[in-house]
Amino acid sequence: MLFHVRMQVTIPDSMPTERADLLKSNEKALALKLQQSGKWRHLWRVVGQYANISVFDVESNDELHQLLSTLPLYPFMQIEVTPLAQHPSALAAN
Repeated sequence: MLFHVRMQVTIPDSMPTERADLLKSNEKALALKLQQSGKWRHLWRVVGQYANISVFDVESNDELHQLLSTLPLYPFMQIEVTPLAQHPSALAAN
């Protein structure tokens, strides 16, 4: 199942820089691992924001929820999820 996921990150100003840097480093490592596994198919930065647009390829809603909730920055994210289906006019459909 494909999902379009928008993640907006808001790290509190009160968080110590060292902790924020560690969370970001751990987030990057996990994101790379998930991309290599094929579950995180696309990752795009939203220009001018601490946000991304991603496409995930997972087996279920539950798997996506589990995956997102394990992200180190998850407690500081606003997440919008949209399930995707192939469009009949897409090149891949023809």
